[in-house]
Amino acid sequence: MVNVTYDASGDLEWSDGSGKVFNMGDIAWTLASTALVWIMIPGVGFFYSGLLRRKNALNMIYLSMMTVAMVSFQWFFWGYSLAFSDTASPYIGDLRYFALRNVLDQPSAGSPKVPAIVFCVFQLMFAAITPMIAIGAVAERSRLGPLLAFVFAWSTLVYDPIACWTWNPKGWSYILGGLDFAGGTPVHISSGTAALAISLYLGKRRGYGTERLAYKPHNTTYVILGTVFLWFGWFGFNGGSALSANLRATQACIVTNLAASVGGLTWMFWDYRLERKWSVVGFCSGAISGLVAITPGSGFVGSPAAVLFGFMAGTVCNFATQLKFIFGYDDTLDIFASHAIGGIVGNVLTGLFAQASVAGADGITTIPGGWLDHNYRQLGIQLADSVSGLSYSFVMTTIILWIMHYIPGLRLRCDEETEILGVDDAEMGEFAYDYVGIESELMPRSEYNVGASAGSREPRHTAATTSQISEQEKDPKQLSAEA
Repeated sequence: MVNVTYDASGDLEWSDGSGKVFNMGDIAWTLASTALVWIMIPGVGFFYSGLLRRKNALNMIYLSMMTVAMVSFQWFFWGYSLAFSDTASPYIGDLRYFALRNVLDQPSAGSPKVPAIVFCVFQLMFAAITPMIAIGAVAERSRLGPLLAFVFAWSTLVYDPIACWTWNPKGWSYILGGLDFAGGTPVHISSGTAALAISLYLGKRRGYGTERLAYKPHNTTYVILGTVFLWFGWFGFNGGSALSANLRATQACIVTNLAASVGGLTWMFWDYRLERKWSVVGFCSGAISGLVAITPGSGFVGSPAAVLFGFMAGTVCNFATQLKFIFGYDDTLDIFASHAIGGIVGNVLTGLFAQASVAGADGITTIPGGWLDHNYRQLGIQLADSVSGLSYSFVMTTIILWIMHYIPGLRLRCDEETEILGVDDAEMGEFAYDYVGIESELMPRSEYNVGASAGSREPRHTAATTSQISEQEKDPKQLSAEA
């Protein structure tokens, strides 16, 4: 029988003699925030899908739903226990709560006013969105089946340990005094760095560095729709991390919206200086970078600081997109620039601008603050946490990928024919649209040394079999005539 009763005010009281009371309003807000964060996951799928070519549009939306399903099972199986067991080591939990055993009515690791089962389902959403952010790096050149195994392994070996040391009261970063309100390191730095590792492992796409890959997003509406889902859900992502319907949650929502707004405008202005166009893709990219940056500080900083978070994220992440050209890796969707770099920006600025007065708006939390409160060591703690998350995620992701590489059936990289046809057709046999653009892939190999130029939206579309592709590659004159 459940160990709770109702007190005179109608709140749930945990009946173990301790007198601890669960607040019904806090439970309601946390559950509502759970739904808000859930909608962010297909939001990532739509955002990624819109940025790619038509022939690879559907699999990204599919991967967002697959990730929810796989991580939901992993979280039930042992993920929650590895992250939030109250007998955890400083680095990872044990199997005390294996298969959610005895996870129901006891006070949670996050708040004594919210039961463990509510905290568990809320944290599940964070665990689910993180690998989805990372696997966007497989865009246009990966097999889909092995990603099931990758998501399970990555969640277990990368996300759960970082979540444990960041948010579990037994974790080393938590004990050291690291400030990460909603996932700067566990969610964004870990996923962004994993995306870099995936990009390096998979290598470059067919035609990289030529005009074949200088395409524009095939569906800007999907990009906007994905951003809407993400921005909307981020109120639950950051505001819900207060685990209470209080002033701190309200402040988190305020700074979240403000940082997103400033980040979007900043990125758009930087892009305008180059092309004299008001880019909605640039605005959406900047808004997400602002949301990423404010995530660790949303429960610790005031509204004026949020403006700086948005501006710095929109600026630094915009210029960080050039890193892939400098170092020669194919990060198709700029995940490392937006999430890993954005997360580091957020962690550093939190160390500078965190305020004890903001954190204490819930009437419970006590912190020494950051540089604004003359706590100068906080910046060092934030840097240590950032570097630890980045290096651990990169190394472990690389190890996972290479172990899978040598296991029959689990190698991620697809073959050339799949790249030509598109992952949707080759791996799924289904399409986002009733036509796909593959004519641009029919260029003979001899013409792939042409330098990259302006992109296109694939204005001509056709359906072709691999035999037709082969014939056209054998006859360059036919292709030239058709063009």
